[in-house]
Amino acid sequence: MILLLSLVTALLHITPTVVLMKRPDAVAAVLPDARTFVARELHLSEADARRLHQAVDWSPEDGVLTFYTGRNGDDVAGALMFVRVDSPHGPVEIAVGFEPRGAIRKVVVTKATVETKPWVLQAVRAGLTAAYEGMQAGTMPDGAGTVRATVGSMPTYMAERVDMGVARALAAYGTFYQPELMP
Repeated sequence: MILLLSLVTALLHITPTVVLMKRPDAVAAVLPDARTFVARELHLSEADARRLHQAVDWSPEDGVLTFYTGRNGDDVAGALMFVRVDSPHGPVEIAVGFEPRGAIRKVVVTKATVETKPWVLQAVRAGLTAAYEGMQAGTMPDGAGTVRATVGSMPTYMAERVDMGVARALAAYGTFYQPELMP
């Protein structure tokens, strides 16, 4: 009974999701040179899903990774993916844009919750998302470390959640994104 009450209390604690940036605006922000986009879903095998889970403690929803490849004419402008990270305070969603060579071009936070929005915005204003620019697959993000001295504990906590999302995007991109197979 206590476990059930704890579960109900935890579920009731999550506040409604707030859109900080609409997905089309996020796409334009992270890949400003792209004029057209193609979505490609990769359905992970059980072995690939396990490998991703071991690397970054994450399994994408329904075992599907979705990459959006942006083009400007015949040239690939980059790729992006949206990643959701859950916390006891609710989810946060980020868009991670990659340059054609695989470095992170830009990260934007697209969703938070009513409760976490002020913390997320404080971390972003302190330079959180700029800390990821130029990162390549195989590196571990520490945007939270760059803002820790200038923000409180809850903005730092949410920055750690964003770090987790960036780590997931880097692992997914580095392991599964194959530009030559993308339309």
